[in-house]
Amino acid sequence: MSELNAYKQKLEAEIEQAEAKLKDLEAEAKSSAADASIRMQYDQRTKDLEQCIEAAKAKLKELGQAHEDAWDNLKDGAESTWNTLRIAARAKEKFNQPIE
Repeated sequence: MSELNAYKQKLEAEIEQAEAKLKDLEAEAKSSAADASIRMQYDQRTKDLEQCIEAAKAKLKELGQAHEDAWDNLKDGAESTWNTLRIAARAKEKFNQPIE
């Protein structure tokens, strides 16, 4: 398997994990609808994660169109997108800490 294909598979897996976390976050937001301030926090984090997922999907599409010899030029941008997605997905975990 080429380095490009391996990289694309890793990014696809990250996107799938982030989408699963997004669904969890959306479900938690619905269950917390009674508390407006918590609901606003969930809504913002959901929006942020959705934007990161869309950016990662766009970068994955761009990588899919890249030739094996030219993908190094795209790697830095993809890496940045991937890191942003990871951070946004982890924000959900931090958000699940008890609110005092």
